Amino acid sequence: MSWWEFWKPKKERLDFIRQFLELNAQSIPGIRGIDQLNFTVLDTETTGFDPVKDSILSFGAVQISGMKIQISTAVEWYPLTENTSRKTAPIHGLVEIAHPLEVEDFSKRLLEYFGNSILVGHHVSFDLQMLGKLLAHYGISQFPNPVIDTLRLAIRLEHGPNADLSRINMESYSLDELCKRYGIETDDRHTAAGDAFLTAQLFLKLLKNCSKKGIFNFKDLMKNY
Repeated sequence: MSWWEFWKPKKERLDFIRQFLELNAQSIPGIRGIDQLNFTVLDTETTGFDPVKDSILSFGAVQISGMKIQISTAVEWYPLTENTSRKTAPIHGLVEIAHPLEVEDFSKRLLEYFGNSILVGHHVSFDLQMLGKLLAHYGISQFPNPVIDTLRLAIRLEHGPNADLSRINMESYSLDELCKRYGIETDDRHTAAGDAFLTAQLFLKLLKNCSKKGIFNFKDLMKNY
């Protein structure tokens, strides 16, 4: 029995769900160099910060391969949700979306886009939790892809893999502060696509510093994750 059958719901999986899980059934070789890895850098804008009560308003992402941001892959999608709220509108400006995607259409696009890439984001666990909530209906509440949080990677590179987080000023590791520290202009902030692009720029800066810390391949990069 294949490992993805463990997640199989009572009804038959849709083809796009099955194909996504099959694609991720084979792990990435640990010796694969960082410059040979494929990453999807993502962000979501939500109605709030409660994973139980709130919903996704928009999803933005861009992909990295060959240590370059692939601009042509940038996307911003708006899943249909009944739980909209005006309380975050002053931040991201999303009040009404003209053509939101039905959940199944959004889910299909999302999983095809993710493929078997490594998922990257800033505080990415929240984004993936919100996306998992949306896809739970299809039996995917957690994604099988490897995951990297740029916040944790930045701390690891600056303070070492065994850093005591209680002694670190976490405010200095916000996306804004890290962009400032690494010389990245923070244009188009607080949109899903804009924040994903900023995070991708930051991630590339961090990856280029990895070799100085003895991080050369997938196994090294995923250590402590």
